[in-house]
Amino acid sequence: MKTEKIIIRPYKEVDAIKILEIINYNILNSTSLYDYHERKLENQKIIFNEKLEKKFPILVAIEDQNLVGFGYYSEFRFREAYMYTVEHSVYVHHNHQGKGVGKLIMNELIKLANIQKLHTMIGVIDSNNLNSIDFHKMFGFEIVGNIKESGFKFNRWLDSVIMQKIL
Repeated sequence: MKTEKIIIRPYKEVDAIKILEIINYNILNSTSLYDYHERKLENQKIIFNEKLEKKFPILVAIEDQNLVGFGYYSEFRFREAYMYTVEHSVYVHHNHQGKGVGKLIMNELIKLANIQKLHTMIGVIDSNNLNSIDFHKMFGFEIVGNIKESGFKFNRWLDSVIMQKIL
């Protein structure tokens, strides 16, 4: 799982502080997360521990011993019939975008979803995040829906694009 100097490996709890920096940057500066307030370290650890207990993967990208991105998937909805569908997230540190970090993470998530015999992956993306939409299209995700005015952040209504990949 290595390309040049970027290594993709499973998450360790020690990674949480660097992941939190990426998450909180996105909360404060983008619509890639619809949260309003920065997350606390203990809350983030709890969120990730719950995913790991359910056997969902969390991956990190390491470049020159620095965490530069992460990704994971977990349940799409809680009812049993959705057990073969997961919703995923991939985030790359803002200073490391455009280097292929996200592609490496997404490739590994798709491989793991296939190994776990999942059927479909879902991405929920802010409609103005054209880079993320194009990124997902590179992996065969298709736009299957648009939920108008589903979020409100930075004093404006936001639309959510639903993208899907059948594995």
